[in-house]
Amino acid sequence: MYRWRTGCLAHLRDQNSMKKLRNEKELVRKAIAIGVAYGEKRGAVEFEPTDSTSEKLEYIYRLLVHDKLLQPIPEEQVCQETIRHRLAIWASKQKTKE
Repeated sequence: MYRWRTGCLAHLRDQNSMKKLRNEKELVRKAIAIGVAYGEKRGAVEFEPTDSTSEKLEYIYRLLVHDKLLQPIPEEQVCQETIRHRLAIWASKQKTKE
């Protein structure tokens, strides 16, 4: 018998599908900075100072998927934890302008 669950499956982190990054918090901050700049430069969004981090992360994720810069996560696995992890990986691969 199969049980269908709804919601995020991020609790399966102990499996090899999602390994914790050493500096994930810093990479998430970098992803937000790069993503906000990308979205505003593209003219797709104007973030307000009152926008929450989770709103910014979800919008950046969906924008990058729409522009085919990120491979989408299956919809049943989309939650804050998986979005943070995916954007942290994306930010780690971005070159910084210095």
